[in-house]
Amino acid sequence: MSPSATVQLSSGAVRGRRHDSHLTFHGIPYAAPPIGERRWRPPAPVAPWPQIRDATEPATPAPQLAQSFADITSLDEDCLTLDVTVPGTPGTGRPVVVWLHGGGGTNGTAAGYDFRRLALAGDVVVVAPNFRLGVLGCFGHPGLTDGGTYGLQDQQAALRWVQREITRFGGDPAKVTLAGESYGALMIAAHLTSPASAGLFHRAILQSAFAVLDSTPAHTLIPGVPALPPRWIPTAELDRLGAATAAQHGWVTPGSTPEAALAQLRQVPVADLLQASAAFIRPAFGGSVLPGSPEQALLAGRFHKIPLMLGTTRDEARFFVGLFSQLAGNPVTAERYPALLAEAFGDAAHAVAEQYSLDRFPTPALAWAQICTDRAWARPAWTLGRTFAAHTPTWFYEFADRNAPPLIPFPDFPTGAQHSSDLAYQLDFPGAPALSAAQRRLGDRMNRYWTAFAAHGDPTCSGLPVWPGLGSGHVQSLTPEHIGATNYPAEHHLDFWARMP
Repeated sequence: MSPSATVQLSSGAVRGRRHDSHLTFHGIPYAAPPIGERRWRPPAPVAPWPQIRDATEPATPAPQLAQSFADITSLDEDCLTLDVTVPGTPGTGRPVVVWLHGGGGTNGTAAGYDFRRLALAGDVVVVAPNFRLGVLGCFGHPGLTDGGTYGLQDQQAALRWVQREITRFGGDPAKVTLAGESYGALMIAAHLTSPASAGLFHRAILQSAFAVLDSTPAHTLIPGVPALPPRWIPTAELDRLGAATAAQHGWVTPGSTPEAALAQLRQVPVADLLQASAAFIRPAFGGSVLPGSPEQALLAGRFHKIPLMLGTTRDEARFFVGLFSQLAGNPVTAERYPALLAEAFGDAAHAVAEQYSLDRFPTPALAWAQICTDRAWARPAWTLGRTFAAHTPTWFYEFADRNAPPLIPFPDFPTGAQHSSDLAYQLDFPGAPALSAAQRRLGDRMNRYWTAFAAHGDPTCSGLPVWPGLGSGHVQSLTPEHIGATNYPAEHHLDFWARMP
């Protein structure tokens, strides 16, 4: 059997790698490099290439600096590429899953994951794009058109590439599921309300989306981070932030016109720009790409009515409390607990303290992590799910294996089913923790649900427990020992949180 596989695209041929069970193609350009004068402009068509292009090795990630949760550094703006994973057996008309990676909006890469298990579980084609991040993806400044949406526009360009090219890989362009985790899931919420995304995908899966709806009290995402609004920003506010940031860093000459300032900004070394990346992760609304706030549009039912799946992990916030508090040497203690509550909840702090009294938890850190999980993750996810279910078929899940192996071990702090712990069950990636045989079986079952949804718009799958829709109030709990209904509102005290800020 040949170790390579060649596919002819409209822009040129690509040579991928043939494995025992599947084919992989890495680094296929779906748009022109957004470099030089193309920085902070919509993605442009890719230039054709005359020779067969090697697609056997991962492409460069989007520009980013290494973080405590992601040890990846890149300064290469030539990043608008995608990876394709195809089952090895010949086939046509396969469902397509387009995967948007997470990473907080500043980090991540398509090449960080091996999608073999997902592709084979349901005989689907998986497409994973890289897209502009942080200051290159969500920057705004006076004079920029549709600032704050360049990463979103990149993803739309990748989805249009799928419509044009995916039949050449055996995929069906009429069965495209847009799936993403964490920041990737947040971006799916934007696609659901963007006119330019209409018709480019036909179902969607949002895994652990953060702050699509609702504000986030101080410290409940990351200790030390103040209260946060929903993850969307008006264009005018973003323009002011971009102009102030450029002036603060000395990237533009004082008094420059917007046109002159943008010309100077396009000359700033990317390494310098990345120092400000964390301030630019909120997609902006008020332009043609996102005309209105996705939060308001979703709550009003103004979104693309397609089948939807969404869910969270049982202990989302343990990742953040463990990483940014316990591991950082600033643990949550009984002495700090009242101050955290007061800063987060103000006059409601006493009520929260009674609901989550320390004597109910092994440690103050676990009490605080439960508060953060319930308020910052479960409450908005439940509201989002019920908002979806009022308008379109919707399924809700909770990944609840509290024995999930930790992505990052935290001394004396059980990680439980923390944020992103579900990814190791569904995908392979460097540094992924080893799973037990039972956990591996759970991952296989999850992938079968996910790919059944991609194929039919419903996760119903032969041989697996029934999964009723959220319209009936059902939430599917996913653990190695049990797959079935759980009382999500009671588990996360959502009646209590409905009365809280």
